[in-house]
Amino acid sequence: MGWVIWLVIAVCLLVAEIFSLTFYLLWLGVGALVGGLVALVLPDFYLVQVLLAGITAVGLTVFTKPLTKRFRSSRGFRDAIDDLVGKQGVVLEGTGENGLGIVRVGNETWSARSDQPLAAGEPIIIVHRGSTVVEVQKWGGV
Repeated sequence: MGWVIWLVIAVCLLVAEIFSLTFYLLWLGVGALVGGLVALVLPDFYLVQVLLAGITAVGLTVFTKPLTKRFRSSRGFRDAIDDLVGKQGVVLEGTGENGLGIVRVGNETWSARSDQPLAAGEPIIIVHRGSTVVEVQKWGGV
């Protein structure tokens, strides 16, 4: 029955990877799948399950990091997220006291941070992008 737990963990990690696009959760999810396969064959050897799942996740992370770095630095590679800076959008959810809100740029919705108070419906421009949060300012503002 331990393989079910491994499978649930793997599915949760793989779904989370779809939203984060970091590849780290992908390798953890694959490691959990390996742990689940080991649990099918050796259901009473929990330490072996955990060790093989961990070794798989760490191994994939270590060995694929140079490949992804080389791919991203190759000539002609352009990450679509890099094109966000300078694009215009509109505020969907105004920034609160913490400066965080939600904006729409094209067909995409992003979490946003602003030093200025923003109200829903105001036009914005992206001035910087992070991995999951974009920094915005009022369009036409300084």
